Amino acid sequence: MSQSASPLLWRPFRLAVISIPLVLFGGVCAHAQVVKGGRLHTEVDLVTVWVNVQDAAGRPVTGLPKEAFSVLDEGNKQQIAVFEAETQQPLDMALMIDTSLSANKEMEFEGAAAIRFIRKVLRPQDTLSLFTFAERVDRLTPFTSSTTTLESAIKRMHSGAGTSLYDAIYLGSGELTHQQPGRRRVIVLVTDAGETTSRATFEDARRAAVAAETLIYTIVVRAVKSDALRDLGGEHALATITDTTGGAMFLADELSQLDNLFEEIDRELRTQYLLAFYPQPPSPKKGIRHLDVRVAPTAASGPMRVRSRRIYLASGGVE
Repeated sequence: MSQSASPLLWRPFRLAVISIPLVLFGGVCAHAQVVKGGRLHTEVDLVTVWVNVQDAAGRPVTGLPKEAFSVLDEGNKQQIAVFEAETQQPLDMALMIDTSLSANKEMEFEGAAAIRFIRKVLRPQDTLSLFTFAERVDRLTPFTSSTTTLESAIKRMHSGAGTSLYDAIYLGSGELTHQQPGRRRVIVLVTDAGETTSRATFEDARRAAVAAETLIYTIVVRAVKSDALRDLGGEHALATITDTTGGAMFLADELSQLDNLFEEIDRELRTQYLLAFYPQPPSPKKGIRHLDVRVAPTAASGPMRVRSRRIYLASGGVE
C-alpha cells in the first residue's frame, strides 16, 4: 500500500510552512557533520558545499587539488578546512516521478528506466525513497537500500490529474531532513515542469530545499515541443530552484533519453568534490548567505564550469 503524503504529511504541512524556516534553517551550518579519515565528526559552524566541475564538453573534471578551489562567502575568500575529491559520503535520495496525465503517456517505459537507474546508483550504504506526484504527493517506500522493495513500488505507480510540483519538492526536502546527518541529500525529479495543484508556493519549495541542503537534479520531459504550448514559466521556476541548490536540469524530448540522463546524474554524484569552511568573518546576523565557488583552470583542462549551491542559511533563522 502506498504511503500517501496527503494524509500523512499534509496535516503538519500547514504548520510547517511557518516552522520549517525557523527550525531547519537554524541547523544548516550550526551542526554540520563531515567525514575525516573514515570517522564522522560534528563541527560547529562548519558550512559544507558539494561541487561539480566539468570541462567545456561537459565531462567531469576529477583529481583537482584543494589549491585549485576558491570559496567566497558574501565576497570574502574563505579558508577551506575540509576537502575531499570524489567524496564517498553516502547518499539519501528521493526519486520523485510526475505521474500526472501530462507527463505519463508512457509510464511503463518511465518506470523501467527508473528501475535501471536505481540498480546502478544505489550502493549498500545509500538509501532511496520513491515518490510519485500528480494532484497529491505519494511516498511509495521509506528510505531503503532494497532494490527489490523499490522495483516492486515502481510497478504500483498510477496516473492522476493535476501536478503538485512545489509540494513534491517541499515534502521531499522535509523527508530528507529526517535522515541521519553527515550524508548527501539528493532529490531527482522526473517531470514535465507543469504546476497546477500545489499548496506550497515557489518560495516555500525553494526555501525547504535550501534548508535541507538538498541537491536537486531535474529531468524535464518535453512532451510538447512548441514553446508556445509548453509551460515555460514552470520550466524557468524549476530551473531557478535547481540552480540554487547546485544541482542540474536536463531536458528530454523523448522518454528514450531517460537512461542517458539518469546515467549522467549517477556520474555527477560519483565525481563530486566536498568542500567545507568556517565562515570568516562570522555572519553578523541570521539569514541567507551567498556563496561563490571558483576553480582555477589548468593547462590540461582549459576553461571549466563549476556548479555548487549558491546560498546557505546562517545559524538561527532567516531574514
